[in-house]
Amino acid sequence: MSWDLYLAEKAALVEAELDRLISQTAYPPVIHQAMRYSLLGGGKRLRPALALAASEAVAGEAHRVLPLACAIEFIHTYSLIHDDLPVMDNDDYRRGRLTLHRVYGEGMAVLAGDALLTEAFAILAETAGQWPDLQARYLEAMVRVARASGRQGMIGGQVVDLESEEKEFGAETLEYIHAHKTGALIQAAVWCGALIGGASRTQLAAMDVYGWHYGLAFQITDDILDVVGSRDEMGKDMGSDRRKQKATYPALYGVERSVDMAAREVEKAVAALEGWGPRADLLREAARSLVYRRR
Repeated sequence: MSWDLYLAEKAALVEAELDRLISQTAYPPVIHQAMRYSLLGGGKRLRPALALAASEAVAGEAHRVLPLACAIEFIHTYSLIHDDLPVMDNDDYRRGRLTLHRVYGEGMAVLAGDALLTEAFAILAETAGQWPDLQARYLEAMVRVARASGRQGMIGGQVVDLESEEKEFGAETLEYIHAHKTGALIQAAVWCGALIGGASRTQLAAMDVYGWHYGLAFQITDDILDVVGSRDEMGKDMGSDRRKQKATYPALYGVERSVDMAAREVEKAVAALEGWGPRADLLREAARSLVYRRR
């Protein structure tokens, strides 16, 4: 199966589970409607698919990794909601439609993001209790996901990103922002998927390397698309990084060199899986697909 077909198949699986997890009828209705607006508002479900593919690479069972995959998508969605707020990136469109705060108001957007983040850890904790043989691995995954989401991960990256706007920045700062704001949750998805799938510590170390380079390549590509992409392709307004004078790879290195740097990160991600055999082919293709990414 190609990565594109796998991604579509797993997106449908994850979408159905996300729909089940957030009720349309629970009280108070507005918060659940707001959560569903963003959670079920499209998206490739890349991080859940990477978690599932990492599990399969070590002969894991998809249904036992699905709760983790959904929890990670909850956290990713929360981060997008908060990133779009006027106090952050002040974006009006996400995935081809109005951002949550433009529809439900800023206060409800903050609360919906908070609710998704909180619910993600409830899912992880409940799952740890349901499967005694996976309890220790799910608890370890919960710690890893928390670190990837907090001050040592996404939030840390977002802080440095905000502090770097309209200022001179160097390569070290730029890599920190990208590796933490975006890369940390991608890296955690891969690592935790393999962990729940039964990976050894040696295998987990390789997944960590893969996830690091994949995450960095993904965000470099995102930077490039903000320069050369269109709203029709991306589902959001383009050029915002340049307008806000954000720390990006094209701003520091130019587009052409940034493309080369993304390709090198892809090569390093693939190299991390050397000797893994055909079970890891989907992860290899997932990395290589970033070179041709259009959204």
